Amino acid sequence: MPWQQLIIEAPPETASDLAEWLEEQGASAVTLEDAADQPLYEPEPGTTPLWQQTRMIALFPEEEDLDALAARMQAEREEAGTLQWQVTELEDADWERSWMDRFEPMQFGERLWVVPGWLEAPDPDAVNIVLDPGLAFGTGTHATTALCLEWLDGRDLHGQEVIDYGCGSGVLAVASVLLGADEVWATDIEEQALTATMANAGKNGVADHIQTLPPDALPEITVDLMLANILAGPLVELAADLAERVRPGGHIVLSGILEEQAEQVRAAYSPWFEIGPPTVQDGWVRLDGPRRSDSVDG
Repeated sequence: MPWQQLIIEAPPETASDLAEWLEEQGASAVTLEDAADQPLYEPEPGTTPLWQQTRMIALFPEEEDLDALAARMQAEREEAGTLQWQVTELEDADWERSWMDRFEPMQFGERLWVVPGWLEAPDPDAVNIVLDPGLAFGTGTHATTALCLEWLDGRDLHGQEVIDYGCGSGVLAVASVLLGADEVWATDIEEQALTATMANAGKNGVADHIQTLPPDALPEITVDLMLANILAGPLVELAADLAERVRPGGHIVLSGILEEQAEQVRAAYSPWFEIGPPTVQDGWVRLDGPRRSDSVDG
Protein backbone atom coordinates (compact mmCIF):
# COMPACT_ATOMS: atom_id res chain seq x y z
CA MET A 1 0.00 0.00 0.00
CA PRO A 2 1.38 3.45 -0.92
CA TRP A 3 1.76 5.77 2.07
CA GLN A 4 2.12 9.42 2.86
CA GLN A 5 3.23 11.15 6.00
CA LEU A 6 2.20 14.33 7.77
CA ILE A 7 5.16 16.05 9.45
CA ILE A 8 4.34 18.61 12.14
CA GLU A 9 6.57 20.75 14.35
CA ALA A 10 4.88 20.80 17.74
CA PRO A 11 5.54 22.37 21.15
CA PRO A 12 6.38 19.66 23.73
CA GLU A 13 3.51 20.55 26.05
CA THR A 14 0.94 19.66 23.37
CA ALA A 15 2.77 17.01 21.31
CA SER A 16 1.36 14.00 23.18
CA ASP A 17 -2.23 15.26 22.85
CA LEU A 18 -1.75 16.00 19.17
CA ALA A 19 -0.29 12.55 18.57
CA GLU A 20 -3.30 10.98 20.26
CA TRP A 21 -5.62 13.12 18.11
CA LEU A 22 -3.84 11.94 14.93
CA GLU A 23 -4.23 8.32 15.99
CA GLU A 24 -7.94 8.92 16.52
CA GLN A 25 -8.12 10.24 12.95
CA GLY A 26 -6.75 6.97 11.60
CA ALA A 27 -2.96 7.39 11.57
CA SER A 28 -1.31 4.01 11.12
CA ALA A 29 1.66 5.19 13.20
CA VAL A 30 2.79 8.37 14.92
CA THR A 31 6.47 8.87 15.70
CA LEU A 32 7.84 11.67 17.90
CA GLU A 33 11.42 12.70 17.35
CA ASP A 34 13.93 15.41 18.15
CA ALA A 35 13.77 18.42 15.81
CA ALA A 36 16.84 20.20 17.19
CA ASP A 37 19.49 17.58 18.07
CA GLN A 38 18.65 17.75 21.78
CA PRO A 39 19.21 14.70 24.01
CA LEU A 40 16.15 13.20 25.64
CA TYR A 41 16.57 11.96 29.19
CA GLU A 42 14.42 11.01 32.14
CA PRO A 43 12.14 13.95 33.02
CA GLU A 44 11.58 15.62 36.34
CA PRO A 45 8.32 14.60 38.04
CA GLY A 46 5.34 16.28 36.43
CA THR A 47 7.20 17.40 33.31
CA THR A 48 6.63 16.29 29.72
CA PRO A 49 9.24 13.75 28.55
CA LEU A 50 9.75 15.34 25.14
CA TRP A 51 12.22 17.57 23.36
CA GLN A 52 11.80 21.36 23.35
CA GLN A 53 11.38 21.14 19.58
CA THR A 54 9.42 18.00 18.79
CA ARG A 55 8.67 16.69 15.33
CA MET A 56 5.66 14.43 14.80
CA ILE A 57 5.54 12.11 11.82
CA ALA A 58 2.11 10.56 11.21
CA LEU A 59 1.68 7.81 8.64
CA PHE A 60 -1.53 7.66 6.54
CA PRO A 61 -2.72 5.86 3.38
CA GLU A 62 -2.22 7.91 0.23
CA GLU A 63 -5.92 8.67 -0.26
CA GLU A 64 -6.16 10.73 2.95
CA ASP A 65 -6.29 14.54 2.44
CA LEU A 66 -3.59 15.43 4.95
CA ASP A 67 -3.60 19.18 4.33
CA ALA A 68 -7.29 19.26 5.19
CA LEU A 69 -6.62 17.06 8.21
CA ALA A 70 -3.88 19.37 9.45
CA ALA A 71 -6.09 22.41 8.98
CA ARG A 72 -8.79 20.71 11.04
CA MET A 73 -6.25 19.91 13.73
CA GLN A 74 -5.25 23.57 13.80
CA ALA A 75 -8.87 24.63 14.22
CA GLU A 76 -9.71 22.05 16.90
CA ARG A 77 -6.47 22.31 18.86
CA GLU A 78 -6.04 26.05 19.38
CA GLU A 79 -3.93 25.44 22.49
CA ALA A 80 -1.14 24.16 20.23
CA GLY A 81 -0.69 27.60 18.67
CA THR A 82 0.18 28.04 15.00
CA LEU A 83 1.31 24.71 13.61
CA GLN A 84 3.70 24.18 10.74
CA TRP A 85 3.29 21.05 8.67
CA GLN A 86 4.24 19.42 5.42
CA VAL A 87 3.00 16.37 3.54
CA THR A 88 5.38 13.95 1.84
CA GLU A 89 4.71 10.84 -0.26
CA LEU A 90 6.51 7.59 0.45
CA GLU A 91 5.45 5.88 -2.79
CA ASP A 92 6.90 2.37 -2.85
CA ALA A 93 9.53 3.01 -0.21
CA ASP A 94 9.63 0.54 2.65
CA TRP A 95 8.88 3.11 5.36
CA GLU A 96 9.06 0.54 8.14
CA ARG A 97 12.47 -0.69 7.02
CA SER A 98 13.71 2.89 6.69
CA TRP A 99 12.70 3.55 10.29
CA MET A 100 14.22 0.31 11.54
CA ASP A 101 17.54 0.98 9.82
CA ARG A 102 18.21 3.84 12.24
CA PHE A 103 18.84 1.39 15.08
CA GLU A 104 21.60 -1.15 15.67
CA PRO A 105 22.40 -3.51 18.56
CA MET A 106 24.32 -1.79 21.36
CA GLN A 107 26.79 -3.42 23.74
CA PHE A 108 27.23 -2.38 27.36
CA GLY A 109 30.24 -3.77 29.19
CA GLU A 110 31.31 -7.30 28.39
CA ARG A 111 28.13 -9.36 28.19
CA LEU A 112 25.08 -7.08 28.00
CA TRP A 113 23.45 -6.10 24.70
CA VAL A 114 20.30 -4.18 23.76
CA VAL A 115 19.00 -5.59 20.48
CA PRO A 116 16.05 -4.26 18.42
CA GLY A 117 13.46 -6.98 18.00
CA TRP A 118 13.81 -7.21 14.23
CA LEU A 119 17.59 -7.87 14.33
CA GLU A 120 19.58 -10.94 15.27
CA ALA A 121 21.75 -10.70 18.37
CA PRO A 122 25.45 -10.30 17.43
CA ASP A 123 26.35 -12.65 20.29
CA PRO A 124 23.61 -15.23 20.95
CA ASP A 125 25.42 -16.36 24.12
CA ALA A 126 25.42 -12.85 25.65
CA VAL A 127 22.71 -11.36 27.86
CA ASN A 128 20.49 -9.91 25.13
CA ILE A 129 17.68 -7.47 25.90
CA VAL A 130 15.11 -7.31 23.11
CA LEU A 131 13.91 -3.72 23.07
CA ASP A 132 12.15 -1.82 20.30
CA PRO A 133 12.60 1.96 20.29
CA GLY A 134 9.45 3.92 21.04
CA LEU A 135 8.16 7.01 22.78
CA ALA A 136 9.03 5.74 26.26
CA PHE A 137 12.56 6.90 26.97
CA GLY A 138 15.46 4.81 28.18
CA THR A 139 16.47 2.51 25.32
CA GLY A 140 20.18 2.76 26.13
CA THR A 141 21.01 5.39 23.53
CA HIS A 142 21.50 8.14 26.12
CA ALA A 143 24.47 8.24 28.47
CA THR A 144 22.32 8.20 31.61
CA THR A 145 20.86 4.80 30.71
CA ALA A 146 24.14 3.47 29.28
CA LEU A 147 25.94 4.25 32.54
CA CYS A 148 23.42 2.15 34.48
CA LEU A 149 23.56 -0.73 32.02
CA GLU A 150 27.35 -0.78 32.21
CA TRP A 151 27.16 -0.98 36.00
CA LEU A 152 24.67 -3.83 35.81
CA ASP A 153 26.85 -5.71 33.34
CA GLY A 154 29.52 -6.22 35.97
CA ARG A 155 27.15 -7.54 38.67
CA ASP A 156 25.84 -10.90 39.76
CA LEU A 157 22.22 -10.22 40.73
CA HIS A 158 21.16 -13.82 41.38
CA GLY A 159 18.61 -13.99 44.16
CA GLN A 160 18.41 -10.22 44.57
CA GLU A 161 15.44 -7.86 44.76
CA VAL A 162 15.56 -4.58 42.88
CA ILE A 163 13.70 -1.28 42.57
CA ASP A 164 13.93 0.50 39.20
CA TYR A 165 12.88 4.03 40.15
CA GLY A 166 11.97 5.97 37.00
CA CYS A 167 11.77 2.85 34.85
CA GLY A 168 11.11 4.54 31.48
CA SER A 169 11.10 1.75 28.90
CA GLY A 170 11.93 -0.86 31.55
CA VAL A 171 15.36 -1.62 30.09
CA LEU A 172 17.06 -1.60 33.51
CA ALA A 173 14.32 -3.73 35.08
CA VAL A 174 14.54 -6.27 32.25
CA ALA A 175 18.35 -6.29 32.40
CA SER A 176 18.24 -6.91 36.15
CA VAL A 177 16.06 -10.01 35.76
CA LEU A 178 18.11 -11.34 32.86
CA LEU A 179 21.18 -10.94 35.08
CA GLY A 180 19.58 -13.02 37.81
CA ALA A 181 17.35 -10.79 39.95
CA ASP A 182 14.39 -12.59 41.51
CA GLU A 183 11.99 -9.64 41.56
CA VAL A 184 11.97 -6.06 40.34
CA TRP A 185 9.57 -3.30 41.31
CA ALA A 186 9.53 -0.89 38.33
CA THR A 187 8.02 2.48 39.16
CA ASP A 188 7.44 5.66 37.16
CA ILE A 189 5.18 8.73 37.28
CA GLU A 190 4.27 8.19 33.61
CA GLU A 191 1.59 5.59 32.86
CA GLN A 192 3.09 5.23 29.40
CA ALA A 193 6.39 4.13 30.95
CA LEU A 194 4.69 1.44 33.03
CA THR A 195 2.90 0.14 29.93
CA ALA A 196 6.16 0.09 27.94
CA THR A 197 7.97 -1.67 30.77
CA MET A 198 5.47 -4.52 30.89
CA ALA A 199 5.47 -4.82 27.10
CA ASN A 200 9.26 -5.09 27.05
CA ALA A 201 9.23 -7.49 30.00
CA GLY A 202 6.90 -9.72 28.00
CA LYS A 203 9.13 -9.61 24.92
CA ASN A 204 12.03 -10.79 27.06
CA GLY A 205 10.12 -13.48 28.92
CA VAL A 206 10.58 -11.87 32.34
CA ALA A 207 7.12 -10.43 33.03
CA ASP A 208 6.59 -12.81 35.97
CA HIS A 209 9.53 -11.17 37.77
CA ILE A 210 8.58 -7.50 37.26
CA GLN A 211 5.85 -5.50 38.95
CA THR A 212 4.97 -2.05 37.58
CA LEU A 213 3.37 0.63 39.72
CA PRO A 214 3.42 4.39 40.35
CA PRO A 215 5.76 5.65 43.09
CA ASP A 216 2.97 6.31 45.59
CA ALA A 217 1.92 2.65 45.34
CA LEU A 218 5.40 1.27 46.06
CA PRO A 219 5.12 -1.06 49.07
CA GLU A 220 7.16 -0.59 52.24
CA ILE A 221 9.98 -2.89 51.17
CA THR A 222 13.75 -2.96 51.33
CA VAL A 223 15.79 -4.30 48.44
CA ASP A 224 19.31 -5.30 47.52
CA LEU A 225 19.60 -2.79 44.68
CA MET A 226 18.06 0.61 43.99
CA LEU A 227 18.39 1.92 40.43
CA ALA A 228 17.35 5.58 40.12
CA ASN A 229 17.87 7.09 36.68
CA ILE A 230 15.97 10.36 36.93
CA LEU A 231 17.50 13.85 37.43
CA ALA A 232 19.64 15.51 40.08
CA GLY A 233 16.88 17.63 41.62
CA PRO A 234 14.48 14.75 42.29
CA LEU A 235 17.38 12.56 43.41
CA VAL A 236 18.31 15.04 46.11
CA GLU A 237 14.70 15.45 47.24
CA LEU A 238 14.18 11.68 47.39
CA ALA A 239 17.48 10.80 49.09
CA ALA A 240 16.05 9.76 52.46
CA ASP A 241 13.14 7.85 50.93
CA LEU A 242 15.31 5.93 48.48
CA ALA A 243 17.96 5.24 51.10
CA GLU A 244 15.54 3.68 53.56
CA ARG A 245 14.45 1.20 50.88
CA VAL A 246 17.98 -0.25 50.52
CA ARG A 247 19.16 -2.97 52.90
CA PRO A 248 22.51 -2.61 54.70
CA GLY A 249 25.10 -3.94 52.30
CA GLY A 250 22.79 -3.31 49.35
CA HIS A 251 23.70 -0.92 46.55
CA ILE A 252 22.33 2.25 45.06
CA VAL A 253 22.96 3.43 41.49
CA LEU A 254 22.12 7.05 40.67
CA SER A 255 22.08 8.53 37.17
CA GLY A 256 20.63 11.47 35.24
CA ILE A 257 23.23 13.74 36.87
CA LEU A 258 25.28 16.42 35.13
CA GLU A 259 28.95 16.67 36.11
CA GLU A 260 28.45 19.95 37.95
CA GLN A 261 25.63 18.40 40.00
CA ALA A 262 27.56 15.33 41.12
CA GLU A 263 28.86 16.71 44.41
CA GLN A 264 25.42 17.90 45.50
CA VAL A 265 23.91 14.49 44.85
CA ARG A 266 26.83 12.67 46.48
CA ALA A 267 26.45 14.81 49.61
CA ALA A 268 22.71 14.04 49.78
CA TYR A 269 23.35 10.28 49.87
CA SER A 270 26.58 10.19 51.91
CA PRO A 271 24.78 9.78 55.28
CA TRP A 272 23.74 6.28 54.16
CA PHE A 273 26.08 5.16 51.36
CA GLU A 274 29.77 4.85 50.60
CA ILE A 275 29.55 6.64 47.26
CA GLY A 276 32.54 5.91 45.07
CA PRO A 277 34.19 8.20 42.50
CA PRO A 278 31.80 9.38 39.78
CA THR A 279 31.72 7.62 36.44
CA VAL A 280 31.38 10.16 33.61
CA GLN A 281 30.12 9.79 30.05
CA ASP A 282 29.32 12.66 27.67
CA GLY A 283 29.00 15.14 30.54
CA TRP A 284 26.66 12.86 32.54
CA VAL A 285 27.54 11.14 35.79
CA ARG A 286 26.71 7.90 37.54
CA LEU A 287 27.14 7.66 41.31
CA ASP A 288 26.97 4.33 43.08
CA GLY A 289 27.94 2.59 46.26
CA PRO A 290 26.91 0.20 49.03
CA ARG A 291 24.72 1.12 51.97
CA ARG A 292 26.73 1.24 55.19
CA SER A 293 25.67 -1.09 57.99
CA ASP A 294 26.14 1.69 60.55
CA SER A 295 23.83 4.20 58.79
CA VAL A 296 20.63 5.20 60.56
CA ASP A 297 17.37 6.21 58.90
CA GLY A 298 15.51 9.32 59.97
